[in-house]
Amino acid sequence: MKTLLLGLLLFLACSFGAVAQTVVPIGIWADDTGETHIEIYRCGDKLCGRLVWLREPQETNTGRPKTDLRNPDPGKRTQLLHHLTVLHSLRYNAGADRWEDGEIYDPQNGRTYSCYLSLINKDKVEVKGYIGFALIGRSHYWSRVR
Repeated sequence: MKTLLLGLLLFLACSFGAVAQTVVPIGIWADDTGETHIEIYRCGDKLCGRLVWLREPQETNTGRPKTDLRNPDPGKRTQLLHHLTVLHSLRYNAGADRWEDGEIYDPQNGRTYSCYLSLINKDKVEVKGYIGFALIGRSHYWSRVR
């Protein structure tokens, strides 16, 4: 009886992990400020994300497309924000049921942070950027764009 119960628990644990991993947040997400949309996509066995929509795609004073002006690398300051990759190398951790060990780049300040992404439900994700420890950081909640 104990062996049967242990086998059933192991089966359920493996099944839960498989189900959790199949719900991948691939798609387009609106950030919680309403200023950008980010497309999350597979990059190998990890997840990445790029800017695919900006509320204000052009500089107000010149009318030119916005570029990555605050990038710490002067050679990258002329790259367009539209289609800029801002999420890098998030890998799935079944034990935590989230994508982690990635990075998120904030073009508003030119900084890159450690990051994890957690699916709250099929239409909402928590994206947390942090320096050093995940306990100290800032969470943002993105909504799926239909």
